[in-house]
Parts: sequence; structure tokens; C-alpha cells
Amino acid sequence: MSGVPKLSICDTTLRDGNHAVGHQLGRADISAYARAAEAAGVDVVEVGHGNGLGASSIQVGMAALTDAEMLRAAKAELRTARLGVLSIPGFASVERDLKPALDCGVDEVRVGAHCTEADVTRQQVTMLRAMGVAVKGMLLMSHMASAAKLLEQARLMQGYGAEAVILMDSAGAYTPEKVREKVGELVEHLDIAVGFHAHNNLGMSVVNSMTAIEAGATIVDVTARGFGAGAGNAPIELVAANLHVGQVETDIQLFGALDAADVAQERFVKHVPTNDSVTIASGIAGVFSGFAAPVRRASARFGVDPRRILLELGNRRVVAGQEDTIIEVAMSLAAEQSH
Repeated sequence: MSGVPKLSICDTTLRDGNHAVGHQLGRADISAYARAAEAAGVDVVEVGHGNGLGASSIQVGMAALTDAEMLRAAKAELRTARLGVLSIPGFASVERDLKPALDCGVDEVRVGAHCTEADVTRQQVTMLRAMGVAVKGMLLMSHMASAAKLLEQARLMQGYGAEAVILMDSAGAYTPEKVREKVGELVEHLDIAVGFHAHNNLGMSVVNSMTAIEAGATIVDVTARGFGAGAGNAPIELVAANLHVGQVETDIQLFGALDAADVAQERFVKHVPTNDSVTIASGIAGVFSGFAAPVRRASARFGVDPRRILLELGNRRVVAGQEDTIIEVAMSLAAEQSH
């Protein structure tokens, strides 16, 4: 590992994990877990609504707390770990959401966009860099684009001033071969750090995360017990265990990571994410993991197999933000069944 930058661990339990409880994490939950993550030695604790700043709404779910309440609760517990947020243009605006978040002590912002639409991040990335804020780009649903396309989009983010680009496997659809290909392409051709954010729909979150590290990624995202949308994310406790076995240099403490996972399960992980027929179908179809709950509701309402809904959503290449299509597809399949 000589000459290789130390691996940075971003703990997204208090952001991605909010999906798993309908965005209802409370102040005490956030405080307790932020303390545990700090003790575990993670580099960044990402906090907020599952869809990031400004996303609390009837359409995608109302959060129990405001962005400011969540951020202040976490910030009060952090000493070494940095406080991070996700900002997706369309959900988050500069004046209403980003600047108030910075006032709450946010140290790092990830600005995310669909994997072929990096240009929409330009305003936020350039503004944040001009303000001296650490900012990283995130390409969502990155399984949907080729390695060459991802490199093109990542170069845009690099040009805007992003300090890193993270590939998000939003549907849990990656195989290790694709991780190696796409992460490797970015590592070889970018002048900034590359990261990977795994989901577990096909049961590959840990191996994909470790493969990303082997391919040169220096940022990896985790959540306690895999707590996250759909089938969940790469569990901090399993990633930490594999880093320990592989003797990968990082600040994360093995026992601290195990303790953090225990804290999360005791306090708010009511159901440890598992792979069921719906989340597996979501991974096969390459559909956003956050669609699992609304697809289940549409399935019950219209009497249609949720797996059929997911496969059709995949055929239509539906992405996050197109939730209305779930109802349209369910109604269409229900009509087919009645004939």
C-alpha cells in the first residue's frame, strides 16, 4: 500500500439509512449514532433526509426533523469526523438549503446527479469551492452508463472543482467485473480521488466495495448493519472486518465499527436489510433501491406482482425522481391481467 492515499470511510447511516425508516430518525438516534461513528474512526458522517438536503416532502417522504435539526444534533457529537451532506439539485437549492446547512457546521458536501447529467451540478460545485467548502461529485444510478460515459461526466465534475467523484450503485446492480472496469477507468484518467457507494440488492455490496478499493478507489461508503434503501448498503462492520483482514490502511477501528453497528441495531434498525424477491428483482432490473417501498404499495393496491412492476420499470430505464411512473406501470400491468 506504499504511496497509496489512506482509504477514507464515509458513514451514510444517518442519511441513506433514513430511507429504511421512512425518514423518521429522531434527534436522540442521530446523536447516539454520531457518537458511535466518531468513536469508530470514520472520516465522514453523512446526515439528512434519504434524498439529501431539501428533499423532505409528501412525494418522497416527510422527515421527522428539519435538515438543521438533524445536522446540529450530529455536529454536537463530532470531534474528528467531518459532517457531510448530500445535495441533489432539484431537491436542494443554494439559498434555501445549502447555505443554512453550512451554518450548521457542515464540513463536506456531495453534489449528486444522474450519471449522465453532471452538468446540473456545476452551479453548486463551483459556488461551494469558491466558498472554500470541501465538495465532491456523485454520479447516481452509475450502472446505467458505460465506463467512457462515466469518465466524461466525472471530468465535468472535476472541471467544476470537485475534489472527488463517487460512483453510486443506486440499484445494487453492479458486479465486481463492472466495478473494476468503471472505477478503474476513473482512477486511471482523473486527477482527483474516486469513490464507490454500494447497495446490496444482488448481495454484492461488500465484495463490490473491496473490489473498488483494489481498483484504486480511496473513498468507500458504509452503513451500520447495511441500514439503507431497499436491500441496504455495504455494512460498516463487514467492510471494517475485511479491511482488517486485508491490512488496508485506514483510520477506522474494527471494534469501534462493530460497536457502532450494535448501537444502530439497538436503537433504530428495526429490521436488518435483507435480500428478498423484491429487492433482488430491483437489482436485476437496475431500478433505484428507494423504489422498493412504493412498488410494494402499488403492488398491493393494483394486485400486480411487484417483481413484474420492477422489471417493467427497468425496461423503461426509470430513475429516481420518476416515482409517478410506478403507478402508471402498475395500472398498465393490472389492465393486462384483466384481459
